[in-house]
Amino acid sequence: MKTNAIRGRLGAWALSALVLTSCSQKQEGSAAGDKGSAAGDKGAAAGDKASKPAEIKIALLLPESKTARYESKDRPFFEAKIKALCPECQILASNANQDASQQQAQAEAALTNGARVLVLDAVDSASAAVIATKAKAQKVPVIAYDRLVPGTDAIDYYVSFDNESVGRLQGESLLTALGNKPTARVVMINGAATDNNGMLFKKGAHSALDGKAQIVKEYDTPDWSPDKAQDQMTQALTALNNQVDGVYAANDGTAGGAIAAMKAAGIKPLPPVTGQDAELAAVQRILLGEQYMTVYKAIKPQAEAAAVIAYHLATGKPVPTDITGGKTVDNGKKDVPSVLLVPLAVTKENLKDTVIADAFWTSEQICTNQYAEACKAAGIL
Repeated sequence: MKTNAIRGRLGAWALSALVLTSCSQKQEGSAAGDKGSAAGDKGAAAGDKASKPAEIKIALLLPESKTARYESKDRPFFEAKIKALCPECQILASNANQDASQQQAQAEAALTNGARVLVLDAVDSASAAVIATKAKAQKVPVIAYDRLVPGTDAIDYYVSFDNESVGRLQGESLLTALGNKPTARVVMINGAATDNNGMLFKKGAHSALDGKAQIVKEYDTPDWSPDKAQDQMTQALTALNNQVDGVYAANDGTAGGAIAAMKAAGIKPLPPVTGQDAELAAVQRILLGEQYMTVYKAIKPQAEAAAVIAYHLATGKPVPTDITGGKTVDNGKKDVPSVLLVPLAVTKENLKDTVIADAFWTSEQICTNQYAEACKAAGIL
């Protein structure tokens, strides 16, 4: 698998970085032990102090907490990798809770506090471009994490998935579940219109669905809010007299909202519903047959790739060229060196071989009492 190859490269970079750090620490210890040095040597040591790991600060700016992955997966994976590479580095982590102005304030605080690199998962494109421009003015590199920031030359790296292909994968999976019937009636619950990724998912989904199913209602979901997705699905059901064959939901949160609306309307059986992020609740819904699929994105390699790049940028070391494999993405202003990982469609049939095999979630976490029978039926227990 490509993700395994990426993990292998990350492991090699980590080992290399640790060796470099170890050598650096030994040299510092030797210099400190040379008490016979003159005052000039003491001045040099004082000058070196600014480059010690304890002074290296890396900012991780996350967008929101309604999507469970950011605090339960991305942040701990990123922090663990940075600590492995640089135990004394400081991580300035914050979450904007879907508030663009709050994210701007958090970025400014990180820059004021001496962050040497910003890892930015943007709330929205416009405010993210402002953040990147301010960072560039202070010669602080910016890594666009998960979401590309378009329209600015102040982005140094991009770490994500091929997000248009995510939407296409969702659309193709939905068509399969619908038996590829061109008369199937589909409601589309897209992501936030202010999110570049949301627009890419939408574009990819349309490339799969257009002309192959009837899109009878379509909504963009502000803030990716499950509650708003539920309201949108309720509106669609009312307008369509509950006649829906399938639901394209851009992520697991909006899928949960759409499913709640259909349950409240008494729809049985539930039509196939897509999702994304392999959230625990979504995986459990898939086992029960309430949600058809989710897109599994191997977040650990993504977070670790960002950490490796951030570590090298923050310490002034050259970023390994093979981490991007020469890939770039045009953000409208420049070709941004990019790490693009491969998404996977997960259904009940391959849940065990993907999400569980990768230990993204364990069978113990998934198969609590309410889901034990479904787990047994799926061969997980």
